[in-house]
Amino acid sequence: MGFFDKLKEGLAKTRKGFIGKVEAIFTGKKIDDLTLEELEETLIMSDVGTKATAEIVEFLREKAKKGEIRNSDTVREFLKQEMAALLGSSQPLVITGERPFVILTVGVNGVGKTTTIGKLAGRFVSEGKSVLLAAGDTFRAAAIEQLEIWAKRADAQIVKHQSGSDPAAVAFDAIEAARSRNTDVVIIDTAGRLHTKSPLMEELKKMRRVIDKSLPGAPHETLLVVDATTGQNALRQAEIFHEAVEVTGIALTKLDGTAKGGIVFAIRKELRIPIRLIGVGEGIEDLRDFDSKEFVEALFS
Repeated sequence: MGFFDKLKEGLAKTRKGFIGKVEAIFTGKKIDDLTLEELEETLIMSDVGTKATAEIVEFLREKAKKGEIRNSDTVREFLKQEMAALLGSSQPLVITGERPFVILTVGVNGVGKTTTIGKLAGRFVSEGKSVLLAAGDTFRAAAIEQLEIWAKRADAQIVKHQSGSDPAAVAFDAIEAARSRNTDVVIIDTAGRLHTKSPLMEELKKMRRVIDKSLPGAPHETLLVVDATTGQNALRQAEIFHEAVEVTGIALTKLDGTAKGGIVFAIRKELRIPIRLIGVGEGIEDLRDFDSKEFVEALFS
């Protein structure tokens, strides 16, 4: 099965709960305030978000006034067109500039952060890049062990300290090691810190400062990993992490397990943070660059 087919399959729950309902709203009915209100409710229930929903509904209202929408088929086409426009052009994660290129990964427990790091490391190594992983989640010995397993699997280097060590010190040592070894990419893991615990967010800020001190301008990418199945909570996480550490990209995992894939539109519209990567399965090949056109096509297929 190709990735597009996997994406289609992964978005099946979202498609059924969203596109199916949209078609039911407009089939055999005229486009008026009542049907548009039903559409608005469906979009919000699919976690598309209030701002994106308002824009979509207003777009359709204008098209209906001009007589450009006549039936459910044309609603579908205009909806597809507007949702693609909302996502804008794709902005994948690109390794550029100074070596080492430093990626700081953040996110709460259980979102698939360490797995995402491992898959990224595997991808970069397969592209011929040297990779060093930094075991910055020092709160849990299991997290360090898990990252070690991924490092071996991906044929990447790893820098680790004892459990309970200062995460900022791990990040510093990793960057120093990468510089001395002329390593291409450093990916720093962090604790799956609860976004509501402010002392932990302060520690993340400290890590960021230490990284910049070790290598001015780093991290070059601050990647927030979020679980698509958490819906609006994912949006809240993104807001808080962005405020704390200036998130530059998002990796959206577990899209294959949710009926609320509309969160993609909410994140893009409300936070203006590019979605770099999406995960639609367990395999290394199931973490892919986010392609906005492909995503909308799969959603409507």
